[in-house]
Amino acid sequence: MCKFTGEHPDLEQCYMNLGTYLSRSARYWPQDPALVSGDRTWTFAGLERSANALASALAARGLHPGDAVASVAWNRGELVETEFALYKAGLTRAPINARLGRGEITHILRYAPVRALIFDAAHREDALAAIGAAGTGRLAVPLDDEPDDAAHTVPAVAYATLLAEGDTTVPFLVDQDENEPCVLNFTSGSTGALKAAVQTVGNRLANMRKLLMSDDSRPRPGTRYLACGPITHATGMGLLAGVFGGSTTYVLPSWSPSNFLETVEKERITATFMVPAMVNMVLAHPGAERHDLSSLTSVRIGGAPISPQRLREAVEFFGPVVAQGYGLGETTSVVAGLSADEIGRAVREDPELLQSCGRASYDTEVRVVGEDGGELGPREVGEVIVRGPDCVREYWKEPELSAETFREGWVHTGDLAWMREDGYLFLVDRKKDMIISGGFNIYCTEVEAALYEHPAVQEACVVGVPDEKWGEAVRAVVVAGPGDTGVTAAELIAFCAGRLDRFKKPRAVDFVTELPHNRNGKLDRKAVREPYWAHAARRVN
Repeated sequence: MCKFTGEHPDLEQCYMNLGTYLSRSARYWPQDPALVSGDRTWTFAGLERSANALASALAARGLHPGDAVASVAWNRGELVETEFALYKAGLTRAPINARLGRGEITHILRYAPVRALIFDAAHREDALAAIGAAGTGRLAVPLDDEPDDAAHTVPAVAYATLLAEGDTTVPFLVDQDENEPCVLNFTSGSTGALKAAVQTVGNRLANMRKLLMSDDSRPRPGTRYLACGPITHATGMGLLAGVFGGSTTYVLPSWSPSNFLETVEKERITATFMVPAMVNMVLAHPGAERHDLSSLTSVRIGGAPISPQRLREAVEFFGPVVAQGYGLGETTSVVAGLSADEIGRAVREDPELLQSCGRASYDTEVRVVGEDGGELGPREVGEVIVRGPDCVREYWKEPELSAETFREGWVHTGDLAWMREDGYLFLVDRKKDMIISGGFNIYCTEVEAALYEHPAVQEACVVGVPDEKWGEAVRAVVVAGPGDTGVTAAELIAFCAGRLDRFKKPRAVDFVTELPHNRNGKLDRKAVREPYWAHAARRVN
C-alpha cells in the first residue's frame, strides 16, 4: 500500500508490512502445513491466527511500533510465531542467541529498546535476573509455564495467556516504511562486545526476493525445509521466503548428527542449511551412509568457509545438490553464491572453483579493494566490500563503528579475498586472522584447506603463534578422524609442505579431541589462538 504526501507521484511514500505474506499464504494454502516443531504442526491458517493474536495482545499491553521484543530460547515453533507477530505489529525483533550468558542478556536489554523478553524454561533464571538488572519497564513472557508471583520481581505474563488475550480473526498489520528497523541482528560477540546490525524492513524484503530468485534456494509448495541450526540467526533467515513460497519449515529442537540424519530420513526433508562444522560432524558420524537422504534436493552451506576437500566429500555424500554462499549479518543475506551446478562443474573440470564462494548474487554488487579504496584487478588480494538493497546501513547506537564499516553505501566486510577474471570471489581470510611471518602474509584458510586433504583430519584450525625470530609462526590445531590415532605432527607438516609454499607450512601441530565453536556454530579461532599469546610479551594483531 502506498500513501501520497502530495499531488505528485514522485512524492509518493510507500508503506508495507512483511506479515502480509503470511496472511496471503493463509488464504492460498490454509490447511497446508507451514511449520512443524516436535509433535506440533501449524497450518498456514493456524500460524496466521497465532501471529495475529500475539501481535494484537502486545499492542493492547502498550507496545508500539519501534519498541523491541527480545527472545532467548532453544529452537521451537513459538519463535516462528513470534517473528511473524512482530512483523505484523511493526515491532523490532531482537533475537538473543540461546548460548549467551546472563550478563550478555542484560547488556542487550539495556542496549536495545526492549519492552518484553520471551524465554523458555531453560533460560528462566537468567532471563528474570537480566530483566531485573536492566531496570523497570520490561515484561517477562515465559513460554513454558504460568508466572509464579512468589518467584517474580518483574511484571510477567505467560505466552499462552498473551495468545488468549489477542484477536485471531482480523489480520493485524501496521504500515511501516521500508527504512524502519525490523531486526537487531547481534554478532556472536567472539571478537568483542556485542553489537547489533540494524536490518530494516527493506533489507528483509530484499533478502526474501533474493531467495525467491535463486533456483537453489527458492521455496515452493512441497518444499520441506529443515532448520537444524539456531533459527534466531542464519538458519532462520529464510523463514519469510518460506512462508511466501508455501513451503513447510521443520524446526530441529537440538542439533546432533543423528537428530539431523533421522529427521531428514523420517520427514523426507528436501532442503536444509548447514554450517561447515555441521557438515564435518555428519560426514564423520558412524553409520551416516545407512540413512536414506534421497529426498534432499538442496543442501546449502554457509556461515564460514569450507575447504575444497570437505566440499567434494559433501557432494559425494549428499549428491549433486550442494550449494554454498557467503554473507554476513551486516548484509542480511547471501551476497555471493556457488550453485549446485557450479560445484558439480568444479568437481568435474575446474578444481580451483571449489575454493570460491561464488559470484555476486542477484542485485548485490561485490568489489575487492585496496587500502586506498580503489578496485583491484583480477587475483589481487584486498578487502571485500558489498552494496545492495539487503545491506545494512548502521549498527545500533554505534556511530563510530558504523562510520568505519558502512561507507558511501558500501559495507566494508573486513574479509580479504581476490576475484577471478570471470567474477568468482575467493575468500582468503579475515583481516585480523592473517598471519604475518617474516614479512610474508599467510592465510589460515589456505593452510587449513591443505590439512583437510589428509584423510586423518576431521577438523583443523590454523593460527599464528609468537615466534622470536619471525614474529609469528604457523601452528595447526587438529582433531583426528574417528578411530584414527596413528597420524603424527611430522606427517601432517610434511603433507602440507608438499602442497604449499615452504613458508606457509605449519611449524607445529597440536592434537585435540575437539575444537571450540562460537554460539553460531562457527570455528572460534580467537579461542584457539588466545592460549598461545596469553604470556607473550608482545602481541601481534
